[in-house]
Amino acid sequence: MADSGLQALPPLLGAGDPPLYTVHNPHGRSPFVLLADHAGQRVPAALRELGLPQHELDRHIGWDIGIAGTTGELARQLDAWAIEQTYSRLLIDCNRPLASPTLIPEVSDGTVIPGNAALTAAQRQQRIDAIHAPYHARIEAELDRRRDARIPTVLVMMHSFTPAMNGVQRPWQAGVLYHQDTRFAQALLHALRAEGDLVVGDNEPYSVNSSSDYAVPVHGEGRGLVHVELEIRQDLIADAAGQQAWAQRLARIFRALQPQLLAA
Repeated sequence: MADSGLQALPPLLGAGDPPLYTVHNPHGRSPFVLLADHAGQRVPAALRELGLPQHELDRHIGWDIGIAGTTGELARQLDAWAIEQTYSRLLIDCNRPLASPTLIPEVSDGTVIPGNAALTAAQRQQRIDAIHAPYHARIEAELDRRRDARIPTVLVMMHSFTPAMNGVQRPWQAGVLYHQDTRFAQALLHALRAEGDLVVGDNEPYSVNSSSDYAVPVHGEGRGLVHVELEIRQDLIADAAGQQAWAQRLARIFRALQPQLLAA
């Protein structure tokens, strides 16, 4: 019988593939730590775009449109440590538990993903080992460093959402997401609504739980850190001007909330 182990598979990432993640401000002095699990849309060359045309990878199914630029600029303004994951969520979703049925989706918003069809257990594990595990290991290492150095940490999971889903328009400009710990979420929800020009979702357009999400339950709740997941509507941050405007708004709000969050 042929060996079906990982050693039988060619490497997933080759010499021409980009690094797994980008870290901004490795020595940033801010208490805020920014995670962008869906920042990138790359696919390893060996998987040939998962059988998809580029315009599909460019859609919201391939990445969180605009969140990389927003996160990078927010990190710069706050002097905050931030990490952006490089590879498409269609390759493997780094904000999903390993048991989630959407960890490696075969269909996303009506688009069939040929490169994800009928994966073997070995192929699935290879993506976990090459992408998901080392990305989260880097986050764990930074959070461990900050804990051991007694550096205050406030965790922000940065995401964006499509203006319409399944034919339904979404009215929110932003959404504040949380699970069991609402310390940051309620403060941020109040601050964003107080801006006066925003419709802000309370656990909308998504909600968080331990079976559908990874970062909040593991990095936030699992460590007892003050944290929040923030969603920004993609049409608002699709270009550099929108990303700059949202980064400026969030930097101002985060600074104002910082004393309250650190006291929590």
